[in-house]
Amino acid sequence: MVEKTRAFLAELRRESSVEAIDRGLAGIEAAIRARLSSAVEPSLRRALNATGIIVHTNLGRAPLSPAAIAAIAEIGRGYSNLELDLETGKRGSRHRHAERLFSALFPEEKALVVNNAAAALMLALNTFALGKEVVISRGELVEIGGSFRVPEILERSGARLREVGTTNKTRLADYASVVGPETGAILRVHPSNFRIVGFTESATTEDLVHLGKERGLPVIEDFGSGNLISLAPFGLPGEPTVPESLASGIDLCIFSGDKLLGGPQAGMLVGEGQRIEACRRNPMARALRVDKLVYAALEATLSSYVRGRAVEEIPVLRMLALSAEEIRKRALALVERLLGVEKLSIEVQPGASFVGGGAAPDAELPTWVLAIRAPHRSADSLLAALRRNRPPVLARISEGRVLVDLRTVGPEEESLLEDALRSLSRAVIEERGER
Repeated sequence: MVEKTRAFLAELRRESSVEAIDRGLAGIEAAIRARLSSAVEPSLRRALNATGIIVHTNLGRAPLSPAAIAAIAEIGRGYSNLELDLETGKRGSRHRHAERLFSALFPEEKALVVNNAAAALMLALNTFALGKEVVISRGELVEIGGSFRVPEILERSGARLREVGTTNKTRLADYASVVGPETGAILRVHPSNFRIVGFTESATTEDLVHLGKERGLPVIEDFGSGNLISLAPFGLPGEPTVPESLASGIDLCIFSGDKLLGGPQAGMLVGEGQRIEACRRNPMARALRVDKLVYAALEATLSSYVRGRAVEEIPVLRMLALSAEEIRKRALALVERLLGVEKLSIEVQPGASFVGGGAAPDAELPTWVLAIRAPHRSADSLLAALRRNRPPVLARISEGRVLVDLRTVGPEEESLLEDALRSLSRAVIEERGER
């Protein structure tokens, strides 16, 4: 706080005119208060996602359901039975909170939750392949975001990489030819954020499972986005699901909690009971464990799936389910409310929304967008002004216009978006000196 005050006084001293210094001294209290207030403001803020990208990594991925938010508030405001067995009064396990609902979804499997999917992969490889080889197709050595790459995670786990096949073709025989005494696990990485098309071939998951059982090796699948239900009803066919992965006989399926699952950031390991128990006994599991707030949000999220209410209750699934016609009607209604706004040209036009978050990379969802322009203002400057709004509004640019997609703006957020566009109009008018 002292530093902020000193910085302000230093600026005053650098003023060259008496008038400027007098003005600064006259408003010194208000200026210092404003700087101090800014210094203690949270840097993490709520934002409006008008990009049309549903699972937007830069914007915090999946928004939580009202039930998950209520669960966090309830557990966070006091104490809880995180590691207490209420029946016996003795110490319990935090893992049971997620296990109960995972067991309802996958009765034959066990589950373990850590802090993200990369951690889950590292834990699994460290448990089963420490000092040994992990066999993986060259076509699956992907970068998973933020410059983190599967080979680097594999190396940090203490395992050794054994690449097989080629980028576009890896057959079962390629895996079988290298499996031996030095092999610790077979790893499959689902191509959730890219596609290889054309002259391609890959071993099926079922074939890898058969090979693993034949050689006594765990087969691990890094499934990525973690959709528990089919995306086909939303117009996104061809995306496999976690239940399908487990039905293939895979030993461990790994996926994220904050992507298409629609919950908090977490990494799930679901699979065969003894394999899960081995991961749980690994000392690394304690370093990677999640806290009570994550368990609270995760329980509430999984409950929606267990009760068959996921599409209605989980925001990312609701956004996927929105029809283009619903979005068009909302967009037209918003434009009508903005008819008196000056200096902004706003048109409703067809566009495309995207799943994002490393899921369905080649898929587009039909939508309608607000295409916004202003005279003598670039689209970049309009976008920057929207980012400075309270709350910030994030949108896209195409062909010199700012595109606002209501697929990712909840109906309860529309008034905030409307206020932001009115503020943008006032800013344009003031900049042109027309007020």
